Amino acid sequence: MSHVVIIGCGIVGATIAYELSLVKGLKITVLDKQEPAQASTGAALGVLMGVISHKLKGKAWKLRQTSIQRYENLIPELESLTGRKIPFNRQGILLLLPNLDENSAPEVNEQVTKENWEKLLEIRQSQGWQLEIWDIPKLKNICPQVDENDIVGAVYSPQDRQLDPTVLTLALVEAAQRNGVTFKFGVNVLEMSLIPEATDVVANLCQKIVTTQGEITADYFVMASGLGSTVLTTQLNQKLDIRPVLGQALQLHLGHPLGNSDFQPAITGNDVHIVPCGVGVGTITDYWVGATVEFPSGENEIPPDKELLDGIFKKVIAFCPELAEATVKRTWTGLRPRPEGRPAPVIEKLAGYDNVLLATGHYRNGVLLAPATAYAIREMIIGE
Repeated sequence: MSHVVIIGCGIVGATIAYELSLVKGLKITVLDKQEPAQASTGAALGVLMGVISHKLKGKAWKLRQTSIQRYENLIPELESLTGRKIPFNRQGILLLLPNLDENSAPEVNEQVTKENWEKLLEIRQSQGWQLEIWDIPKLKNICPQVDENDIVGAVYSPQDRQLDPTVLTLALVEAAQRNGVTFKFGVNVLEMSLIPEATDVVANLCQKIVTTQGEITADYFVMASGLGSTVLTTQLNQKLDIRPVLGQALQLHLGHPLGNSDFQPAITGNDVHIVPCGVGVGTITDYWVGATVEFPSGENEIPPDKELLDGIFKKVIAFCPELAEATVKRTWTGLRPRPEGRPAPVIEKLAGYDNVLLATGHYRNGVLLAPATAYAIREMIIGE
């Protein structure tokens, strides 16, 4: 029986653990220095922008498509196994198109042209997906809460989704436990050790890891450790440089749904999300809004910038003025793991190692790409 150790229990690590738990003949152990969903997962808004993205082909699109498809049956599968209700918004994503001028960046202007979106719509239809382009009258009729000033229309993606990343991660952990996966929280990985006999002819193998609770040997080690991946890969002389990018978000309490209570999609525009909380679970009274994108200066220190968060709030009110009446219920921050000098995410074998697998550096798409990442890791281990 092959032993797989997964380092990290955010949504990526938890999804890998669950998907591998469905494979016979694997012993699976998950380690994390914290409780599950405490790092970037706990700060994510869970907006799954797949169909509406401008990724048209290749790996980037395949990952998105695979994940969107898997989520449709993964959520009910987990709810049945655990008895947990997972907030999963099936009412799609509505992208507001701003009215840009000649001073706007050329690539931004190009993205919002009607011709550009019509081309994307045709491509998605050929791939079996749906998109709709709405003019202002249709937008106002369906979503009266949206202010049409500075907006030229909207793109509606009925097959994209939004979910609660923390609730989902906890459900994945419980389901994986029921399938025999061992989780160890509050455990730090101190050292990764090579097999002494490894030569230049044969790829190196990681023999064991040393943790604060002792040594663990395994056949495969999966790094789903986000920002912690840099230290671990450095110990194996193959440093993967992952940098933090801070995000701040707000939970607003309005007390009632915006617009049509029967139609509550996630709304996005100008890189700001407005997410109704608990769609399908209860009455909508709160909205998540965010998130900022703040890069480190110097030694990876990123103090939250209140002005940037205030700016997010102003953009949200510009789109939906009624939210000016809401009270701020809470604010929170999270650090996204962004690979330096290469595209996100990093899903591959660590260079020179046959049994160290990387599932990290997802930056802003960890929740979106978790299922596809788990499939890729499974294929590396069992070949299918």
